[in-house]
Amino acid sequence: MFEEKKLWKERFSQSSKEFSRYLRYIFNGHIVIVMIFLLGTAAFYYQEWLKTIPEQFPVALIMALFLAILLTYSPIFTFLLEADRIFLLPLESKLRNYFRRSMMVSFLVQVYLLIMGLGIFMPMYAKVNNGDFQAFLPFLLAMLIFKVLNLLIRWKVQYFVEIKVHLLDSFVRYAVNAVFLFFIFSGASMSFLLPEVALLLVLIFFYHKNMKEKGLKWELLIEQEQRRMTTFYRLANMFTDVPNLRDRVKRRKWLDWLLSKLTFAQKNTFSHLYITAFLRAGDYFGLFIRLTFIGAAAIYVLSFGWGQILLMLLFMYLTGFQLLPLWNHHQNKLWIKLYPVEESLKEVSFKKLLSRILYLQTVLLSIAVFVKGDMIVSIISLIAGLCFAYFFTNIYIQKKLQS
Repeated sequence: MFEEKKLWKERFSQSSKEFSRYLRYIFNGHIVIVMIFLLGTAAFYYQEWLKTIPEQFPVALIMALFLAILLTYSPIFTFLLEADRIFLLPLESKLRNYFRRSMMVSFLVQVYLLIMGLGIFMPMYAKVNNGDFQAFLPFLLAMLIFKVLNLLIRWKVQYFVEIKVHLLDSFVRYAVNAVFLFFIFSGASMSFLLPEVALLLVLIFFYHKNMKEKGLKWELLIEQEQRRMTTFYRLANMFTDVPNLRDRVKRRKWLDWLLSKLTFAQKNTFSHLYITAFLRAGDYFGLFIRLTFIGAAAIYVLSFGWGQILLMLLFMYLTGFQLLPLWNHHQNKLWIKLYPVEESLKEVSFKKLLSRILYLQTVLLSIAVFVKGDMIVSIISLIAGLCFAYFFTNIYIQKKLQS
């Protein structure tokens, strides 16, 4: 006899163990210390910035636009596996409580995100509204009610396979959520809030009516679950090897000119492999772009003087540390061991690539310092970055490559 409650407990327990297993590696690394320092720095400059904002600052509009994203983004963790499309499909009618429990877990996870998001913006709200933090709980309660409605709508939308339905649903819900939050943060009366609630209830009724004759889209749910797990595995892979990670490959033809400059020779065998992997495989290239962009923005907005140099070195460390998994990217490919080349060339090629990446990032981040108008600091940051890149690639990672 099929027991959906037992199945859900097994799936939830399995996923929890998988997450906790890799989270131990993530939170035991040096990167945690760096992230804490970055958060502390950001909090300090955030408080300093709050002292400068005027009373007429559009805090309600800014909070509504950003927090509406958290309300609209409502993923539902189903814990489904690839084989479920075959073995659980005949039991779809018996899985209602299974998916209710999944929605409850999804709600609790997203409540945490709402609390964090609202907590970040409340000091800004209090600064404009005479230090009033008492509105935090009413705001949170209103957002939780809307989160429930968004989750219900999101679940019903998943019965539709048309992409335009999903896009239109996200756009409409974001607009309704943003307007609702704007009125809430502006202190509007209840008559301004009820229409937004009514609109979401109408959407629930509309989707419920049109999904009655539709079956559950197992392929979509399984694909979404796999995508979420892949994202988590990719994060964990920055700290330890993840056997379950499926590498994604992107062509990126517009970057072929970088490979064309590398001559075909035995000494460049591993250089071809590592450069190709960096540009096309996994998320190495995207990680470099994101960290460089975020680092440049943080240097330009949050810091000044010696703080710019420190932030630049921190982001260079984050980049270098998170690119270390590239060293083992080909470790499970046996044909590489058949190459008639010396094993020492592998380490030389990897260090050469990593050093060039960090040198390039040093130049880009130093330009961000220069754009802010600090010529001397930009020169010092360039020298410090080049020295750090050399130290990181030739001394710091040596033990990690040999382990």
